[in-house]
Amino acid sequence: MKARNIAVIGATGSVGRSVLEVCSFFPDLFRVRALAAEKDAEGLLGLGRRFSSDLLILADQGSSEKLRRMAGSEFTCRGGEEALLSLVEEPLCEEVVFASSGTGALPALIRALQKGKKAYLANKEILVAAGEWVMPLAQGNIIPLDSEHNAVWQCLRGEAEGSVERVYLTASGGPFLHSTLEELREVTFERASRHPVWPMGKKISVDSATLMNKGIEMIEAHHLFGLPIGKIEAVIHPQALIHGMVEFIDGSIKMLYSKPDMKLAIMSAFGMEGRLANPDPDLSPPGFPGMDLVFMEPDEDRFPCLALAKEACRLGGAYPPLLVGADEGAVNLFMEGRISFTDIAPTIERVLSSCPRERPRSWMDALELVTWARERVLKG
Repeated sequence: MKARNIAVIGATGSVGRSVLEVCSFFPDLFRVRALAAEKDAEGLLGLGRRFSSDLLILADQGSSEKLRRMAGSEFTCRGGEEALLSLVEEPLCEEVVFASSGTGALPALIRALQKGKKAYLANKEILVAAGEWVMPLAQGNIIPLDSEHNAVWQCLRGEAEGSVERVYLTASGGPFLHSTLEELREVTFERASRHPVWPMGKKISVDSATLMNKGIEMIEAHHLFGLPIGKIEAVIHPQALIHGMVEFIDGSIKMLYSKPDMKLAIMSAFGMEGRLANPDPDLSPPGFPGMDLVFMEPDEDRFPCLALAKEACRLGGAYPPLLVGADEGAVNLFMEGRISFTDIAPTIERVLSSCPRERPRSWMDALELVTWARERVLKG
């Protein structure tokens, strides 16, 4: 079987490293031809050597110069946001993983889809900000990597269009599931960044603690699966063993049950319409005996970011990209200790309430709204 040539954007992050670990499981099936990251020159160089890649890219220009000096003639090295476009233009990059955070890789995703390349998407913000321009280009070439969306994608395989009544995205509830409002006011960044289940970056860990991450995932599901927000529900499932559920019009429900490990979602995505045999005993399913699965409704009074995201999706237009930018700004202020944990939602809400009413006419307009909202928050 001919090896498949893979490029990974966001290679040094937690999802990117899980992708690369899956590639290492199947060295005869996947060749990692290109790697991209934000600014971790040492980490990217080490991965390039491990996987014998051809092309290394750092979006941060200063870090890319450092990478060139370190790599010498060992690799082709490029820098700057525009370098991501050159990555997806490369014939050797036949399939592209988008595992970076934020919206910086949006132009590269647009170009990859225009060229008919398979795109594995673990980035949330891109579809929230610009899903209405991305999805018409997808033509079945976007495969979700996020555990919840991947679970829904698996549950929908083989099902007839129009058979879905509702989709459920599960959430562990984060580190403050049972905290009172008074306790939430005292939350520090250090505590908020310690997710009880998933190893994640700083920003997404805070989003998970506020449940903004789940709200953003609901908007992403709206675009991925073509469902109105009223047919997408978030449900708290602290055990993190059920990753997504689909209710059908006949009253039955499919759910995906597995250990909480991104490598399982990645293997299912890379298998596409088939399956890859799991080579890692640690990824085997947990047992069933004596197990009670727990589900509960999220409390939007204690976690208002979830309600803000749902309302932004319902309103559409400028609101989703503004949500992305305002959340980035508010979380940044929280991480710097300039606002409290419970100030995150009101800060975002103030930006949404001052929303420019004009609907973005392109994905470029949407990116400008993301930047405008982020800067508005940071400037106070």
